[in-house]
Amino acid sequence: MVLRLSENLDIDNLRAYPAETVEELRRLLAVGVPAHTDPHRDNFYELENDSRVFYIHISPRGQKVLLLATWPKDRAARLSRAESRDAAD
Repeated sequence: MVLRLSENLDIDNLRAYPAETVEELRRLLAVGVPAHTDPHRDNFYELENDSRVFYIHISPRGQKVLLLATWPKDRAARLSRAESRDAAD
């Protein structure tokens, strides 16, 4: 699914990430970004750009986004490979 929200929406930066990280998230949401829903939690999503993964919650009314976590994309790939290896064991 592609997630697109207003450029003027309120983003709560709960972990005090750098301002440029929040602005990158805002830009991604404004232009539209592929999003993966969290199968265990309503209104929680994982988004990716070329270098980062963002884990967010969107209020049910769509007026506020909570930036819960972000990490380098290469770390996500390493974790995925490790989980695959663990599942195979």
